[in-house]
Parts: sequence; structure tokens; C-alpha cells
Amino acid sequence: MLKFFTPIILLTISNVFMTFAWYGHLRHKSSALWVVILVSWGIAFFEYCFQVPANRFGHEVYNVVQLKTIQEVITLIIFSLFSIFYLKEQFRWNYLVGFIFIVLAVFFIFKK
Repeated sequence: MLKFFTPIILLTISNVFMTFAWYGHLRHKSSALWVVILVSWGIAFFEYCFQVPANRFGHEVYNVVQLKTIQEVITLIIFSLFSIFYLKEQFRWNYLVGFIFIVLAVFFIFKK
């Protein structure tokens, strides 16, 4: 059972780092762009330290399309929470509708 959840846990941690690397600087717009790029690369290093093993371990249980789908769903969840709580942006109803369609896609991708 742990075999199924390990990649999901690692992908979740990876996505937290990725989200901060890609979007965290939006709260620090006064920082020089070159500084933001270097800091983002530094954060992205830790993202890869979790993402690569997640895919390596995950490929023993899931196929590549399933792994990518899991990663995208995790990304949407992490990004939504990040944009609401860190960037203080409003979550709108149409975002929810779009996410519901993505969940439907997940259903079809995992359907036997």
C-alpha cells in the first residue's frame, strides 16, 4: 500500500517547492529579476530532489500518463491553496468548474 502513496507524497512535496519557485517571487516584485531567477533555481533544486524519485518509484506502480495526471491534480490543489493563502488571490467559481472537468479527465485516464 505504501508503494501507491509514496509517489503521491513525494509529488506533493515537490509541488510545494515548485510553486514557490515559480510563483513565490510575485510577492517580492521589488527584487531584482536576476536575484529572483537565482533564488527560484535554488528552490527548484529541492523540487527535483523530490520529483525525480517520485517518478522513479511511481513508475513501478503507475504508467507515465497516470503519473503525469497525478502530478497535475496535485499541482492544481497546491497552486489553488498557494494563490489563496500566500498570494491572497480570490478563488472564483469558474476555476472550480474547470477543476471539475480536470477531475473528469482523471476518471477517464484511470479507467480500466
